[in-house]
Amino acid sequence: MTTIDWERIDDCFLDMDGTLLDLHFDNHFWLEHVPRRYADAQGLTLEAAKTQLRTRYQAIEGTLEWYCVDHWSRELGLDITRLKAEVDHLIAVHPHVVDFLTALAERGKRRVLVTNAHQKTLALKLDRTRLAGHFEHIISAHDLGLPKEDPAFWPRLRAVRPFDPARTLFIDDNPRVLRAARIFGMGSLLAVLKPDSQAPRRVQDEFPAIGDFAELLPGLRA
Repeated sequence: MTTIDWERIDDCFLDMDGTLLDLHFDNHFWLEHVPRRYADAQGLTLEAAKTQLRTRYQAIEGTLEWYCVDHWSRELGLDITRLKAEVDHLIAVHPHVVDFLTALAERGKRRVLVTNAHQKTLALKLDRTRLAGHFEHIISAHDLGLPKEDPAFWPRLRAVRPFDPARTLFIDDNPRVLRAARIFGMGSLLAVLKPDSQAPRRVQDEFPAIGDFAELLPGLRA
């Protein structure tokens, strides 16, 4: 059981994809749906399309362009926003997320969504999940010009939304993002071990971690 000293936390920063939302949508979209549409557009086999796209994804993974739907629309000749809407029924909130966000508010903790998602993707997912009202602030990395994987992102965030790193809890499923936050000096970090409901639980010992937000509720509600 992961224990947080909630008396020492003022702000809770939360990632979106894989943390609050099931990463199955994104994995299916980029690894299955886009290759299928790209294969149709280019006259390729599905396997050839997957191979080409995997190479292109890996070339810019972790950069702001990787998260940018406009970039991929230009690069692939596809309307990525429209394609996401085709499978938006797969967008789902992880179990106990709403309970956790409600409990944070009841304890007087400020809730901040901090995501690498492009603004168009963010709008689609917030519309689908109705989570926007659970946050005091919503920040897209595209507004700041750097991805969360870059340690320089965090000073930029603090400049537009002041916070005390020592009294902030940050929860994310991406180890590279968590490492950047640690370099910056974030006081409390939590990893998510099951970002994709259809994939096996991850094994890692680099950061304190949760498999489900229910693990945090007893301490938060105490």
